[in-house]
Amino acid sequence: MARMKGGKAPDIIVLGGGSAGWITAALLHHAWADKGASVTLVESPAIGIIGVGEGSTPQLKAFFDLLGIDETEWMPVCDATYKLGIRFSGWSARSGFESYFHPFPGPTDLHTQPAFEQVCAAQRRGYEAGAHPDRWFLATRLADEAKAPQAGENFPFAPSYGYHFDAHKLGAFLREWCVSRGVVHREAQVADVEVAAGEVQALVCDDGTRIGGDLFVDCSGFRAVIAEALGSEFQSYGENLFADRAVVMPTPRDGTRIVPATGAIAMRAGWRWSIPLTVRTGNGYVYSSAHISDDEAAAELARECGGDAEPRFLKMRVGRMRESWRGNCLVAGLSQGFIEPLEATALHIVIHTALEFIQAHEQGGFTARHRDAFNASISERYDGIRDYIVAHYRLNRRDGDYWRANAANDAISDRLKAMMTAWFTHRDIAAANRELYPKEYYSSASWHCLFAGYGSFPPPEKMQPLPADAPLADPARIDAMLAACARNFGEYAS
Repeated sequence: MARMKGGKAPDIIVLGGGSAGWITAALLHHAWADKGASVTLVESPAIGIIGVGEGSTPQLKAFFDLLGIDETEWMPVCDATYKLGIRFSGWSARSGFESYFHPFPGPTDLHTQPAFEQVCAAQRRGYEAGAHPDRWFLATRLADEAKAPQAGENFPFAPSYGYHFDAHKLGAFLREWCVSRGVVHREAQVADVEVAAGEVQALVCDDGTRIGGDLFVDCSGFRAVIAEALGSEFQSYGENLFADRAVVMPTPRDGTRIVPATGAIAMRAGWRWSIPLTVRTGNGYVYSSAHISDDEAAAELARECGGDAEPRFLKMRVGRMRESWRGNCLVAGLSQGFIEPLEATALHIVIHTALEFIQAHEQGGFTARHRDAFNASISERYDGIRDYIVAHYRLNRRDGDYWRANAANDAISDRLKAMMTAWFTHRDIAAANRELYPKEYYSSASWHCLFAGYGSFPPPEKMQPLPADAPLADPARIDAMLAACARNFGEYAS
C-alpha cells in the first residue's frame, strides 16, 4: 500500500516527461538519491509534449548550476541562446513609451536602480525627469548592443540572465542526463490511477501493469491525470487573464545578429513572442478566442513574422490547482497551473516548486507535516506572479476591443489594486512591494520598469520642466557608467 515514508526518502514515480517532468525528476534524484530514494519517470511515446521555442528566467541557470551542468554541455544541443530580458513593443500608445525593456536585475543595478526610482518618483509628481526604463540598466544596454552576458576577466559583475531553448531538445537532453545518473525511464501508456483513502496506490498501464510507489508527481500536462483522479480543484484565472489560445509558427534564422532578448509585441487580440534560437526563430501569438478566431490569429501571426509554416494551435488552461501537494501526489508543470507565457515563468515555477517541496518534505521527516504551509506558499507565489502579468494588460494604452476590455477589467486582486494605487498616489513602490508581496516575486525595479515603461505618468500637457536644482542623478553620468561597463562584454556570437 502506498504511503509517505516517515523518516525515509520515498520511492518516487513521475508521470510525464518533457521539460517539467525531467527537471522535477532531476531535482528529486539530486536531493534524495543518497538518502535511499528512487525516481522512476513514466511517459508514453504516443503522447507528445506541448514544447514550443521557450524562454526562461535566471532560475533555469540556477538549476543547471545546482546540478553542475555546464552551458557548453547543454546549450549547443538545445539550440539555446542567452536571454537578458524582454523587449515589450506596442503595449502603450503614449509618445516616447512605445517600447521598453524589462531586464533581469543584476549586481550593477545596485548603482543605477536607486537613481531610476528617484526619477520615476519625480515624474509621477509631474516633472519631466527622463524616467523611461531603457537608460538605467546594464542588461538593457547589452541586449540593445547584441552583446553576450559573459564579461571579460577584469570585470567582476556578471549580469543575471536566462535562456531561450528548444523545449523538445531540452527535454531529451535532461532525459539522457537523468537516466545516466540512475533515474529509471519507463515507456508506458497509463490507463488508470488507483486511489484509496485519498492517496495514489499505483498507476495502471493499458497492459494491466501496475506501477506503485510512495510519492507520485503529476507532470502529465493540462490533462492532470493524477490530480484529476485525486479530485484536485482547479482555480481558473480566466476572469483576470483573457488569453486562452496560442498559435505557433517558427521561421528560419535570417542571418542577422542574435539579440539576447525575447520580443513581446502587442497584436490585435493579444501579443506575439519572438524568441531567437541558434537555428531558427520561435514565433507564437497568445490571444483571446473571444476576440479573434484561430484562422484570423494564424493569418495575423504569419503576416507579422513572415512565416509560411503550418500553424500549430494550443489551448491554454490558465489558472492553478488549489493544492500543489494533495495526498501523496505533487503536481508540477502544466498539471499544476499556467499563467500564460508573457514573463516566461513556467519553468521558473517548476523549479521553485520542486526545491520548496524537497525542503518541506525533508524538514517534515518525509511526512506530510508541512503540506499545508507548502500549499499556501506555492499558491501565494502563483497569485503574486499572476498579479504582475495582469498588470501588463490592465495598464495597457492601446485601442481595440481586446485591449479596452483589459484596461477596464476590475477583476483584479486587492493587492494589485493597492499596488496601482500606490504608484498613482506617489507612495514608495519598494515599500509597497514589500508590504503587499512580502516574498517580492518581482523586484521593485521590475515594478518600476512596468509602470514607467507604459508611460504611467501625468499627461504630457500637465508635465513641468524638472527644476535645475533637483537632487537627482545626472543621466549623462549614468550613461557613461553603463557604456564603460558594456565595453567589457563582447558581441554575441552563438
